[in-house]
Amino acid sequence: MRVIAGTARRLLLKTPEGQDTRPTTDRIKETLFNMLMPYLPDAVFVDLFAGSGGIGIEALSRGARKAYFVENNPKALACIQDNIEHTHLADKAVVLKQDVFAALRGSIRDTADIIFLDPPYGGGQVYQNVLGLLREAPYVNQYTLIIIEASREYSFEFAGELGFVVTREKQYKTNKHVFLQKCE
Repeated sequence: MRVIAGTARRLLLKTPEGQDTRPTTDRIKETLFNMLMPYLPDAVFVDLFAGSGGIGIEALSRGARKAYFVENNPKALACIQDNIEHTHLADKAVVLKQDVFAALRGSIRDTADIIFLDPPYGGGQVYQNVLGLLREAPYVNQYTLIIIEASREYSFEFAGELGFVVTREKQYKTNKHVFLQKCE
């Protein structure tokens, strides 16, 4: 896995050993960030279930002002720290060594422009629980772009009940990115 574009372009990133994380492939990451380019300059980016940190690092490399990396797996945290140092982006990174739900309840201090989450597939209520917390979070407003990486079959019909609207969906071979924003 590598950084695709920006200040850290072509630098290789470490990934945790084992099956606990599934790094987003370079092709899918490139497609995602091509869609995000208008939103990235000077953005505050939140990478939930950060894994190796590859998504947040890509955002910083492409112009985000700050990125929060939320992860509680010790192996993944070590990779995030190594990758942030290796890419020389540590001054723009905040690593939160905690459970995503705890972090969402009070560890994020800046208004988020983009929130990305890629929880383990088959997490059931994870999407609903995260969106429920984001609905009430003071750092989320109607302009905050929330992107969820999910299995292709997963339906987000419940989003409206939680106060969100699906603004876009990009399908890939086995997964998809769902873009949501708070209803006005």
